[in-house]
Amino acid sequence: MGAAGAVLRRDLTLFFRHRSDIINPLLFFIIVVTLVPLGVGPEESTLRVMAPGVVWVAALLAAMLSLEGIFRSDFDDGSLEQLVISPQPLALLVLAKVFAHWLVSGLPLVVLGPVLGASLFLPDRAMGTLVLSLLLGTPILSLIGAIGVALTVGVQRGGVLLSLLVLPLYIPVLIFGASAVSSAAAGLPVIGPL
Repeated sequence: MGAAGAVLRRDLTLFFRHRSDIINPLLFFIIVVTLVPLGVGPEESTLRVMAPGVVWVAALLAAMLSLEGIFRSDFDDGSLEQLVISPQPLALLVLAKVFAHWLVSGLPLVVLGPVLGASLFLPDRAMGTLVLSLLLGTPILSLIGAIGVALTVGVQRGGVLLSLLVLPLYIPVLIFGASAVSSAAAGLPVIGPL
């Protein structure tokens, strides 16, 4: 676990040195959710119905903004090649990188989700399900995104290609996450979508 821990520490240090890579997706998440009432109107009943989908779509798009940071700097400075040829298990090192990415991009979305859900009048009984669905879904988004980044890391300006690769794979996570929160808001069982 020593090499994976070192990769985790290194990536967290690099993420915190480039704070804009952390702040931009969070600001995007906040802006998208807060602009929805301005676009569709302030009716509480409309916002309550839309809240699960809006929060999940905003979280998905915010997660996509930060994907390229998983491997890009390592590819540019050659440390990605060192990870590949190291005697440590590559899967463990990649999981450490993905976990570091999730800690700085996914976990803040989980924390902010209930606050933004409350701003859209999401019922209190659905808040726990929102947190749980984001807690289960955002790591999946990071893992799927890591696959896409690994395939496009050598491509110059591969952001559009990355989006085209991962978006179809993100859709089931979006559907199940939003439907779990919608079920909880309606007072229905949520175990199926989760």
